[in-house]
Amino acid sequence: MNPIGNKFISLFLVLFLMMLSINLYAKERRGAKLLITKKNGQQIGGELITVKPNSLLLLNNEGKDVSINIEEIKVIRIGKKSKALRIGIVGFLVGAGLGALVGYMTLYEFLEGYNPKRDGSNVAVGAMIGGCIGAIPGVLLGVVEGDKIIHFEGMTDLEIRDTLGKLRKKARVRDYK
Repeated sequence: MNPIGNKFISLFLVLFLMMLSINLYAKERRGAKLLITKKNGQQIGGELITVKPNSLLLLNNEGKDVSINIEEIKVIRIGKKSKALRIGIVGFLVGAGLGALVGYMTLYEFLEGYNPKRDGSNVAVGAMIGGCIGAIPGVLLGVVEGDKIIHFEGMTDLEIRDTLGKLRKKARVRDYK
């Protein structure tokens, strides 16, 4: 393999490993962002602090604790961070790698009779085209994954208990006693 190919593969591996280590940075645990609609139509938004046996404790946008009784809840919307950028970058990197591979094979394998400058421009062009093509489905997949909506109205007690167990995993304080 030539030095240009070695440098390109090394750069690709370094960038790929950096993307995989994004989640390793330590940060304070935060609760899920909720938007709760009560049965009377009132909406309350904030961060989920903990799940109590009969209520949810939120930190609202003004910085005040708000306790909401489970029986008053009609709908809960769990806000998720958009993953469009992260998945788009991964799609770009995968597409760029495949495009560079196709460009490399085109330059050195399939065109043996044709003698281009052999400066690696096919590899770079293939990487850019492949990266752009790979980024499109990555961004679309990230956008499709949206907020989760839970309808409390009409749930049985067992379903409510299961739902509260799932919400407890998303709270800042999981084990409230």
